[in-house]
Amino acid sequence: MASTFNQLSALSELLKPKDGVEDNSDDDLDKLSKKPSLNPGNIGPEKQTKSDQVNKSKNIWDIDEVADSAHDADAYDTRLEPQYEILFKQAVTSEDMYLQMSNRNPSTASCEDIVIKIQLPNTNYTDVELDVTDKFLDCRTPKFKLGLHLPHSVDSANGKAQWDKEKQFLTVTLRLIRELDFLYS
Repeated sequence: MASTFNQLSALSELLKPKDGVEDNSDDDLDKLSKKPSLNPGNIGPEKQTKSDQVNKSKNIWDIDEVADSAHDADAYDTRLEPQYEILFKQAVTSEDMYLQMSNRNPSTASCEDIVIKIQLPNTNYTDVELDVTDKFLDCRTPKFKLGLHLPHSVDSANGKAQWDKEKQFLTVTLRLIRELDFLYS
């Protein structure tokens, strides 16, 4: 009880007006209700009004700051993007299926190949131009253009492409480059 009394008396001393100062409680309330002229919100450049912000783009960089890429050079190409599907393929043996001795799982981390199936209707095999790098697949025909950034690095020198004439599908199979496999074996 004594500590509570001491705390209350100390608080009352802090709140008591100093000698020679009149008690203008209305003026104090007005001062508290006004925003201070200097606060943490004033740090940095001046805030822009809504009319200034409407004219600005929401891009996080200017077009001049973006590096030119050979893959994006023909952004004004009017050819259609074909339908495609990306699949991952594992070499699974009976030991993997029944004994589970190789620590494989259904995730892409256990896959050896990536398969890209591209549907190219009304296209001849001779019209298909295919260029594959370690991170990018570029497939072009007179009607279609597909520029695809690959989700994983691939061995572009040892890939395989097959044309299915009946279904008009191009199937590209590429071996994934998996540099850290030795950690899991």
